[in-house]
Amino acid sequence: MAPIFALVDCNNFYVSCERVFNPGLRGRPVVVLSNNDGCIIARSGEAKKLGIKMGMPCFQARPLIDKHGVVALSSNYALYGDMSRRVMNILLRFSPEMEVYSIDEAFLNLSGLNWSKRRALARKLKDTVYRWTGIPVSIGMAATKTLAKLAAHFAKGSKKAAGIVDLVASSYLEPALELTNVRDVWGVGGRTASRLERRGIGTALQLRDADGQWLRQKLGVNGRRLALELQGISCYGIEEEPPIPKSVRCSRSFREPVEDIAAMKEAMASYISRATFKIRNYGLSVSALTVFLRTSRFGTADCYYNSATIELPVSSQSTRELLGYALKAVDGIFRPGYRYKKAGVLLHGLLPVSQVQASMIDTIDRRREERLMSAVDGINSRLGNGIIRFAAEGLKQPWRSKTGNMTPAYTTRWSDIPVVK
Repeated sequence: MAPIFALVDCNNFYVSCERVFNPGLRGRPVVVLSNNDGCIIARSGEAKKLGIKMGMPCFQARPLIDKHGVVALSSNYALYGDMSRRVMNILLRFSPEMEVYSIDEAFLNLSGLNWSKRRALARKLKDTVYRWTGIPVSIGMAATKTLAKLAAHFAKGSKKAAGIVDLVASSYLEPALELTNVRDVWGVGGRTASRLERRGIGTALQLRDADGQWLRQKLGVNGRRLALELQGISCYGIEEEPPIPKSVRCSRSFREPVEDIAAMKEAMASYISRATFKIRNYGLSVSALTVFLRTSRFGTADCYYNSATIELPVSSQSTRELLGYALKAVDGIFRPGYRYKKAGVLLHGLLPVSQVQASMIDTIDRRREERLMSAVDGINSRLGNGIIRFAAEGLKQPWRSKTGNMTPAYTTRWSDIPVVK
């Protein structure tokens, strides 16, 4: 049975989440800003037409924002994460095989369905997601995941397609490949695109028809697979389980420069808590951690950067244990007299908990730590992130990133639930 993939892509996801709870934003240009309100990470179609680009620093876009009355919102990741979970739960009803590719995209396996059944299912799926969550989605269907991504791109940009494009054995496939810049092909990065362009390969169609031996020699097996995927030969299947990460990083820029070590330790403790929560969700333990801090790279003041790496005697996923190592490392790298702008932690040497090698001289009660962390995670999951936390993270946290215009956590905090009057 020939494989058929569908890519379900939420349209302008962050902006769409905001519009669900504030219908007054519909039809208006809206942008969502990154941590510390630094850059534009999401924009509505109206904002895009004004010339506001993704990744543009907020201060550069400010003239356009002020001139056209663009609504600029701080990112609300608690809301986006919860809305994503709701959308993914709906998608699971339509296919037994699903790969969550990102917070706003998922691949479904639709193998075995003919054109009319695929079309009917896609319409029902699109309507159901919108009716139950308020999030509009586009759906691309094709014989490979790469072509499904391309189909979803055209589904999003075409009014005639009404949000659904099917490129399985379609006469529109070749024109679509010809219209697609090679830089927009899924899996083609900047360096790869430059090499392809030097070879005279500027479109997806040219990449599909490129010499396979040359692609294998110059771009490796992944380059060859790219061409095969564009030819309709599936090289990548549905990955229902997300790959195990090699490392987990948590870092932030401070709202205001941090100058005292107490505030720096609070920030580092908060980052450790976030990072260890992630690895526990993956069922992993960490063998080593790196903490780092730095001043701003801009301005006339002296710059300073330093880091410290600690190898743990026994792999651990305990926030409490890792806090001890991290805060001790801060003592070693912090230098008074500097205005620190950013700090973070990197957990590496990750391995599944089941593979952790025990130590005969280990003084920590691992079972007790596991129960403690499970209780903390359970409480925070039910009542909201940060409801219970270690005292080392501080209470007021004046160093936290700026979120000047963040909307309420409508779906994850009892006090923020919308009230109908």
